[in-house]
Amino acid sequence: MKAVVIHEHGDYDKLVFEDRPTPEPGPGEVRIAVKAAGLNHLDTWVRRGVPGHAFPLPIVPGCDGAGVIDALGEGVSGLEAGQRVVIAPGVTTKDDVWTARGLDQLSPSYGIFGETQDGTCAEQVVVPARNALPIADHLSFEDAAAFPLVSLTAWNMVVRRAKVEPGDTVLVHAAGSGVSTMAIQIARLAGAKHILATTSSEEKAKRAEALGADDVVDYTDPNWSREVKKRTGGRGVDVVVDHVGQATFASSLKVLVRGGRYVFCGATTGPKADINLNLVFFKNIAVLGSTMGSLGDVHRLLGLVEAGKLEVVVDDVLPLDQVGEAHRRIENREVFGKLVLRPGGE
Repeated sequence: MKAVVIHEHGDYDKLVFEDRPTPEPGPGEVRIAVKAAGLNHLDTWVRRGVPGHAFPLPIVPGCDGAGVIDALGEGVSGLEAGQRVVIAPGVTTKDDVWTARGLDQLSPSYGIFGETQDGTCAEQVVVPARNALPIADHLSFEDAAAFPLVSLTAWNMVVRRAKVEPGDTVLVHAAGSGVSTMAIQIARLAGAKHILATTSSEEKAKRAEALGADDVVDYTDPNWSREVKKRTGGRGVDVVVDHVGQATFASSLKVLVRGGRYVFCGATTGPKADINLNLVFFKNIAVLGSTMGSLGDVHRLLGLVEAGKLEVVVDDVLPLDQVGEAHRRIENREVFGKLVLRPGGE
C-alpha cells in the first residue's frame, strides 16, 4: 500500500510518500481502506518534533480518517466487511480506573493515531474494532474524516472542563482553526447567549459569524482585549476557549469576569506565559487544561454531526501525495476549518 511516512523530524520533505506492507488485523482489530484522512495541527508537530518528547519513528501520521472495512480480525463482532466507518482518534490499550470513569484520555495507556502509533495517512490502516464507528450513508467520507479530533477536543473543553451553561458569554480564540469552528458551535448548543471570536481577516470573520459567532475581534490589534470588553458592555466574558497560548494568555485572563474559566488545549505560540496570581485568586478564575476526550463522546458527536446539529467545516480536499502542501497551508494559517487528504488521488 501507499503511505506517508515520517522517518525523521524536519521540514515538509520529511513527509515521505512510499510503499509499505499492507497491515493485517489481529484479534479484536479491523482493517480499513481509507477513503479520507483528516489533518490536524498535531500532525505538523509530529513532523517537526517536540523538544523533550520522543515519537515512535518511523510513523505514519494522521489522527483522523474514514473509509470502508475490508478485513476483520479474530473475535470481532458487530462489524462487517464493506461497512462505512469513521475512526475514533484516541486509543487505549488496557482498561483501568480512568477508562472505567469514562475518562479515557487520562489513562496512562491512552494514545492517538498518528502520534503514538501508525495513523491514517495511508491507503489502509488497522485499528481496534471499538475505534471503528459505523456512519450513516448520507455522511461523506470527507466530512466524517474531518470532525472527530477537533470536535472531541472542543467538546471536552467547552462542555466537560469549562462547563458552559445557558446565559454564558464565551470568547473563542483563532476562529479559523478546526477546534475553534467546533467550539463556536458547541458553545451555542450549550446555551451560550453571546459568543465572541478572534481572527485575523474579514473573510474568516464572516465565516465565523456564519457558524454562530455574534461578534468577531481582530486579534492582530494589540488592544483586542479592550475591544472584547467594549463588545460586552464592559462586563467581559465567562469563558475563554484557547489553544494559542503564550500570545493570548495574559489578556485572556483580563477579559474574564469574576468566577470566569480559561480553558486551553494547546499553546501554538509558545508553552510559557507569565501569570498574575493575584488576578487569578482575587477574581476566582479557573485555569483549566484540556486534552482530547472519551470514546463515548465521539459517539455522541457523531450523532450530532449526522443529525445536522454540528457543521463539519472542510476547507479543501487534496490527494494524499500532496500532504506537504497541506502541512504548509496549516502552518501558514491559510485554512478555515479542516484539510482532508484522499488516498489514491481520486
